[in-house]
Amino acid sequence: MELFKLEKPDLSAIDIAKLFKSYSLEHADEYTDSVYKASEPIYSYWDSIKHRQPPKGLTSLEYWGLIKNIRKLSSRKTYIKAESGQYFTWLRLISTDEHLHKIDVKIGGEIFTHYSHIITTYGRQRLLTKSIIEEAIASSQLEGASTTTPVAKRMLLENRVPKDKSERMIVNNYKTMRAMNETYKEQKLSQAMLFGLHELITKDTLQVDKQNRYRKDSDDITVNDGIKYIYHIPPNEKFMREEMDRLIAFANDEDGGGFMHPVIKAIFLHFWIGYLHPFYDGNGRIARTLFYWYLLRKGYWAIPYLPISLVLKNAYIQYGMSYVYAEQDDYDITYFYDFHMNKLLLAMKNFDEYIERKSKENTLTEGFLDSYSDLNDRQKELLKYLLIKGEDHYITPSSFIELYKVSKMTALKDLRILEKMQFLTRKRMGKYVRYMGTDYLRERSKKK
Repeated sequence: MELFKLEKPDLSAIDIAKLFKSYSLEHADEYTDSVYKASEPIYSYWDSIKHRQPPKGLTSLEYWGLIKNIRKLSSRKTYIKAESGQYFTWLRLISTDEHLHKIDVKIGGEIFTHYSHIITTYGRQRLLTKSIIEEAIASSQLEGASTTTPVAKRMLLENRVPKDKSERMIVNNYKTMRAMNETYKEQKLSQAMLFGLHELITKDTLQVDKQNRYRKDSDDITVNDGIKYIYHIPPNEKFMREEMDRLIAFANDEDGGGFMHPVIKAIFLHFWIGYLHPFYDGNGRIARTLFYWYLLRKGYWAIPYLPISLVLKNAYIQYGMSYVYAEQDDYDITYFYDFHMNKLLLAMKNFDEYIERKSKENTLTEGFLDSYSDLNDRQKELLKYLLIKGEDHYITPSSFIELYKVSKMTALKDLRILEKMQFLTRKRMGKYVRYMGTDYLRERSKKK
């Protein structure tokens, strides 16, 4: 396989001084607008810029030269060092403050403030479980897990033993995200914690001698497509180990660099782990897990409700290329930051659309369940779900336990009460028991 290299135009023949003179004296407004559009809403590279109409009086090459030089002048050095000794830089885009404000308000505070009439306490628990499941599945699929999403969801909810490596990857990821939300978010980052996370993520999918340690040069690790191209050759072992110490200090806010907005820092941590690639396997999953860990540590309590890997998976080529652009275009991490920020905003948009759908669905059961004051919120949530999803859907005691985080005794009690009320019917399928909505339930809901 050969190393993938970005197309890089030769800018040496461009008279930068003349270009800037024209920019500042004759075409300031037009050129400024064109440079802005090259960076927002998408931070674009030459492979996109070359197909655009350049500003009047400029060739495409001069247009790119102007963009590059203004970006360099406006960028700042990050704490992330490349193996070459240079530091990655980033450009604080004009939209940055607006985007960070939206995230602060939504993920740090109001995500459920206006939805209490739509999502009950147990509804929130069910949504959290659903989101963590989606994150675990998508993050594993990004790394090659071939199990389909419906099969994976049933496996996790029914607590079925995984049948193969793909299913094991998903189970491991699910347990890791659970542990992150319940335990790890209270801990400072350390090498021991990283090794513990890695062991949890790679349990029964990686040889034991490749766990609980950083990769070695002799492991000969590359990021490649398995066919033609190598997209990243991680730094040598010595450099990686030195930088992991700096990364840990950075993650614990002990690097002496002053305040950095938590969302920016979480994105940088995600990138840094991907660049250093410190483990034999599981680096992408570790990187995305640390993104969640850092924001949870900083009080963004609602971040687990947003399965980021789900939107990353739907743009996996752009996800990979954001790393390539950052490394090969003069260590400009803005490419990765911009991609990640846009996907985070998309995840928030998807959440709002989900809530809107739930609001519409609630109108279908409004009044009917309210008349049953002896039913608890868990039972009402379940009946809503079965009514909305239709006759083919079911729930098992194991999935009820997993969704609502209750004991087996409580789950069976809830389900048997609903069965006694003729809202559920029980059916055995092999060693599993399934509860489905009855015709009586559907008829009663229509007579609300």
